[in-house]
Amino acid sequence: MTWYDYPHYYDIAFQSETRLEADFIEAACRKYCPFRARNLFEPACGTGRLVAELASRGYRMTGLDLSEPSLAYLRRRLARRRVRARVVRADMADFRLPEPVDAAYNTFDSFRHLLSEDAARQHLECVAASLRSGGIYVLGFHLLPPDAADECIERWTERRGRTQVTVTLRVLATDRRRRIETLRVSLLVRRGQQATRLRDEFPLRMYTAGQFRRLLARVPALELCDVYDFWYEIDHPLRLDNELSDTVFILRKR
Repeated sequence: MTWYDYPHYYDIAFQSETRLEADFIEAACRKYCPFRARNLFEPACGTGRLVAELASRGYRMTGLDLSEPSLAYLRRRLARRRVRARVVRADMADFRLPEPVDAAYNTFDSFRHLLSEDAARQHLECVAASLRSGGIYVLGFHLLPPDAADECIERWTERRGRTQVTVTLRVLATDRRRRIETLRVSLLVRRGQQATRLRDEFPLRMYTAGQFRRLLARVPALELCDVYDFWYEIDHPLRLDNELSDTVFILRKR
């Protein structure tokens, strides 16, 4: 079992980011697409918080993920909100959409679940093949500055109704040669007097700015337009260097 098998708790954990991310995706489409973007796609969509949010704003949405519990949660959410989206179960490194989309996005580290260079390249190639010419891919994940500490802890709490979820992320190990870090996720869920604890550990691939540039060079169909951080300030693009950690790339299909 992984924390992705508990989509309700996972969804609560990231709920406060939804509106900010959706606003940025819309702003990026307006700024970088040479056409009006109406057809959007999210690989590794998880519980579909952004799929449902953007569908409610009038976009034609496609969400793709491997987790059946997450996709089932998304289908119930769409029905509850009375909006529609195409929901696809597939591997984010091996898929094909029936028709090209205007833009794609993946905002929070799912890309790093692809543990090899080939898998990451295949994912980018699949996304490029899914985009119409001029379409963009908004890709967000954590870079590793060369002087970053090998271990770190992050903790936050979110609440929905009577359910409170506290998330603790802890980096357990870092292998810079293999470019793999091991992350432990701990959830403390409180509902009234009841408390549930969940724990999951999994590897993530690490990237420096230079390593991602080299990967992108292997996917000539995509060009790097601009870089942002997780403050999502569309009028203030940043320079891609070793100072950046929380990074959002705007990639465009040539």
